[in-house]
Amino acid sequence: MLQHGILPLYTPLSGSWLNMAESLQRIIVRRALSGQHFQTAQQVIGSLEGTVDGWNQNPTPFVWNGKRRRRRERARLRRLGGSGAAISYGYSITS
Repeated sequence: MLQHGILPLYTPLSGSWLNMAESLQRIIVRRALSGQHFQTAQQVIGSLEGTVDGWNQNPTPFVWNGKRRRRRERARLRRLGGSGAAISYGYSITS
């Protein structure tokens, strides 16, 4: 497997650390592979390694419940209906 660019890792099937690891993996893959068309596994590996190296040199914080979560929450509250005052406090007249 190593000769084909696959690194086998033991991964438990549960645990909160796994959620964070998967989130970081999605971010790295999106940054490294977005819009690229690689011909070999080595090119993919090199791009992933370069992305991680760049991120380590100038890290951005990983924030749970960041912008995306707030955006989803606002959309959920808008779907509830009610007045603007009800929406800003998360209450719905219809519930």
